[in-house]
Amino acid sequence: MTTKVLITDYVWPSTDPEREVLEADGIELVIAPDTSESTLAELAKDVDAIMFCFAQVTAKVLESAKKCKIAARYGIGVDNVDIAKATELGIVVTNVPDYCMDEVTDHALAMILALNRRLVPHTSSVVAGGWNDVALNQPMHRTRGATLGIVGYGRIGRSLGAKAVGFGMEILAYDPMIEVGSDVEGATAVSLDHLLAKSDFVSLHVPLIPTTQNMISAPELAKMKAGSIIVNCARGGLIDEDALAASLASGHTAGAGLDVVEPTPPSSDSALIQQENVIITPHTAFFSQASTLELEQRTAQEVVRVLAGEKPKNLINPHVLGKARSGI
Repeated sequence: MTTKVLITDYVWPSTDPEREVLEADGIELVIAPDTSESTLAELAKDVDAIMFCFAQVTAKVLESAKKCKIAARYGIGVDNVDIAKATELGIVVTNVPDYCMDEVTDHALAMILALNRRLVPHTSSVVAGGWNDVALNQPMHRTRGATLGIVGYGRIGRSLGAKAVGFGMEILAYDPMIEVGSDVEGATAVSLDHLLAKSDFVSLHVPLIPTTQNMISAPELAKMKAGSIIVNCARGGLIDEDALAASLASGHTAGAGLDVVEPTPPSSDSALIQQENVIITPHTAFFSQASTLELEQRTAQEVVRVLAGEKPKNLINPHVLGKARSGI
């Protein structure tokens, strides 16, 4: 009987890299034509594995996948798979937690620098014929000596901190897993309120879970320094975007860089899009040719390991051990 893997969705040019890994092990690819729950549930009925990017792998999809041994995320966050249901059914869930650290941190830092130097509005002025019309009355920080507050000081947060130090920035970090007052890899751990009050730039690097939903809303934005900049290259839903638009319009927040918004795509009449000093990119912070190749190959390699009865390198649901369909 043929071993099959369902690929729910992908955003790169082809599936050739994962196909090469999987077919070398005799695994056939099934690529979904769309990401509707009904389509995925139907296609999942006779597959041994599911590989997913942005598609929602719901309880219904998992319940339909009677043979499935692994649900492997192309990426870091796993908020789009029902982990509890997967564990209950004996399905291993994996991710690739460290594949795009350079890309995401380059993107966040590029947004901070571009917003601070007001590159987009100044370019727009020049293109519109206003070379002499730019008023230099907007906040613009000298990066050396400025403070960068990093919310979520895991792999990506620490990578960003290391790069920002090269620009002479002071680093504050908020992470509920790190004791306030600790010095951690070039950063001082502080409370969220302290970080917001003292930072010239704030960058978010936390997962979207119930406790982080709208963690930056009107009260938090009000606590931030006047003229500060906020960047989100993590997950849409971390920032109350209506509150952010209001803070930008008032001038209290000087700029916002968003690689993720909620919902996607944003409405053409979104209050954020109307703001002058906002950069919005379509969830592309992860991307480079090198990072995408690594992502495709490593996701496929996790599938091969689990289907061979081996423990994956990046196991999300350890409670599945001992009762997994794969035997691990």
